[in-house]
Order: sequence, then C-alpha cells, then structure tokens
Amino acid sequence: MIIYHVVLPEVWEHFRTRPSYQAESLQTEGFIHCSYKGQLDAVLERYYKNAGRVLVLHIETEKLKSKLVEEPSTGGEIYPHLYGRLNHNAVVKVEERMVN
Repeated sequence: MIIYHVVLPEVWEHFRTRPSYQAESLQTEGFIHCSYKGQLDAVLERYYKNAGRVLVLHIETEKLKSKLVEEPSTGGEIYPHLYGRLNHNAVVKVEERMVN
C-alpha cells in the first residue's frame, strides 16, 4: 500500500544524504504525519496553502522499518502515523506540487 507524506523541498534535501528521514513532528509529537491518497488534497490545503513548491513522498508501507499506526487525527479522521524514522528505500516516488 502507498501512503503519502508532504515535505518542503529544503527539508527533504537536508535528509537526502542521511541514512533516513526525520520530520520535525517525530521530535515534537513522536511520529511522522502521513496520509492516504484521498486525504492528500485536504492536507495540502489545510497545512501547506501558499507554501509554493512542496514535495509529496510516495511511501511503500511494506518497505517501512518503523512502526505504522492508523490513528484518529484532525476531526477524528483516521490517518497513518509513522512512529520512527522513514527509511529512504520505502520512498518509491517524490512528486513535486505547487500549492497556492
């Protein structure tokens, strides 16, 4: 199954040469926020409006080394949360999007 994580290009660039990716939320909330395909547009609108260019990481869940948990988040909707670092080989595609 594919899940998605939105990241600013400069943040992703910082982690490209490191063994794994760590979103700021892993430090502050204990997990990396992800979404299902049907939730992606709402996440972009809610949290990245006017961000300009963002990257959408397409993550293959079967390749994850960290624990993935489905939990209620905004408005009680169930989202996938990654409890640990994101190993690079689980990222099967990096898609650039413009958000205005």
